[in-house]
Amino acid sequence: MSSIDQYSSTARRTIRGMHCTNSANRVVAVLLFVLMLALGVCAQDNPVRSNPSRMNASSRQELEESRTTLRATVASGRLEILRWPNFSDYRLQLETLYQRSGYAPVWIRNGSPTPQALEMISILQQADMKGLLAEDYDSSSWPQRLARLQAQHTASDEARFDTALSVCTMRYVSDLRIGRINPSHLKFGRDIGPKEMDLSTLLENRLLKGTSLESALADTEPQIAVYGELQQALVKYMLLAKEDDGEKLPIPHSIVFFGTAYDGVPRLARLLRLVGDLPESAEIDKDSRLYAGPLVQAVKRYQRRHGLRPDGFLTSETIKQLNVPLSDRVEQIRLALERYRWLRYDFAQPPVIINVPGFRLYALNEEGKVGLEMTVDVGQEYTPTPVLENKIEYLVFRPYWDVPLDIQKDEIVSNIKDDPSYLSTANFEAVALDGHVVTDGKVSPEVLQQIASGKLHIRQKPGPDNSLGLVKFIFPNQYSVYLHDTPSWGKYFTDFAERDVSHGCIHLKEPAKLAAWVLRDKPEWTLERVQQAMQRGQDDLRVNLTKPLPVLIVYMTAAVRDNGDIYFYRDVYGYDAELQDALAKGYPYSR
Repeated sequence: MSSIDQYSSTARRTIRGMHCTNSANRVVAVLLFVLMLALGVCAQDNPVRSNPSRMNASSRQELEESRTTLRATVASGRLEILRWPNFSDYRLQLETLYQRSGYAPVWIRNGSPTPQALEMISILQQADMKGLLAEDYDSSSWPQRLARLQAQHTASDEARFDTALSVCTMRYVSDLRIGRINPSHLKFGRDIGPKEMDLSTLLENRLLKGTSLESALADTEPQIAVYGELQQALVKYMLLAKEDDGEKLPIPHSIVFFGTAYDGVPRLARLLRLVGDLPESAEIDKDSRLYAGPLVQAVKRYQRRHGLRPDGFLTSETIKQLNVPLSDRVEQIRLALERYRWLRYDFAQPPVIINVPGFRLYALNEEGKVGLEMTVDVGQEYTPTPVLENKIEYLVFRPYWDVPLDIQKDEIVSNIKDDPSYLSTANFEAVALDGHVVTDGKVSPEVLQQIASGKLHIRQKPGPDNSLGLVKFIFPNQYSVYLHDTPSWGKYFTDFAERDVSHGCIHLKEPAKLAAWVLRDKPEWTLERVQQAMQRGQDDLRVNLTKPLPVLIVYMTAAVRDNGDIYFYRDVYGYDAELQDALAKGYPYSR
């Protein structure tokens, strides 16, 4: 509420409180209302502050002191009262903002914070709810700073308050918009450039003059449903972390099977009920030590949500996951929200998204909902699947596999040395640079030398035993990875919970369905025709997409699925730990 509104409201309450029994009293009440309204107007728009020519010497001195402090502070890029004093990465934006105001405070009027300043401080203090850290924006320091403005203070105090609020606001808006840290500094194939914004203009036009800062800031966040759902999950788990007693489940000597005794049953029941895997209606004797009944079903649900085999057995790995503090789950969600802020959302077509730790692929439809979903295999820790944005340009049915040079030198050459007929046995062939086949049979020492030096390259012939399977999806990239059918050896991993088994490419569990999906604007490419092309079609048949289709390879160890459940996954490449370490260093982050 503005100052004028406060005065008007008080005057009206005063008039209503007077039981006027004659016209004289009514005249007094009206005069009181006019007087209080006038005082409110004067407090809201002090002509001395708004017109320097009418200031007295003391006021002019205060204004000049404020401007001098503001100019010097902004130019230095440092303010010691901040939790993170170095704001050099926002110095140019702040200079633009304060040059427009003539280096007068923008959050303070007549020595008091504006309504916008008070609303902005309240928003900063609730930053935890957005997956950020409120203390990064000095949340605990604002009450003391506000109190100082209400007490005796100097013009320099006002300047420092104003600068601090501008810095914290710019940091907050930027963090909401593009994340706290640039993913390119973590060797991820992403660039935040297209999402950067003019912070000084946003502050001037929408925040300093706004009536609802929260709605203005909402426009800067990712405008996708899963982001909002993940924020809701964050708030839920922040509350659960406070409610949980943190007791650790005992590690059993061996697997706890159904119908056997386990001392951790009471704690297990409490935890599963707290996180929603055990229904409130389920009856569990608080003194029971028998692992059976609804507890088994609840453990299966928990295992499914945490990337484990949902068999209901209390293995050491299941107990290990159950013992992860809920505060750690909160941090996983925070890191996932950070990664969502790195992404672009102005795609010409709905993208195909692969979440590496979740071993899942999601193809979005025109409404932005999941139209197709499947399990995938991803790269091993030492040959990780890269995190990137790209576009699928074409498919190849019954493809050759061009063996990467490092695999050719490290694996194929040694296999040939052990067995000169290895190429024939494994369905490979040696090919010259001009494309003609040199041999697909026994390899002579001279040919082996050319293979080892890279003058000849090895490729695998099309067919069901090909390492790429029967179809591959190409999005040209520096890592030479793509989506493709699961090779025959990969079929053995079908029932495994952990599927980080490839050399970096992404193996599809249902490649025919994805091929039909990406070609769905070509009526002739039905699922049946796709399956025929894979099984009995032309070798190395290329089919171009009508329009390149965006593909996103992301790394989220926390995700909300279509049923609304929150899922948590293993940090397969240690990227969560790496991101945590980078964020712990504080501002200024690498942009």
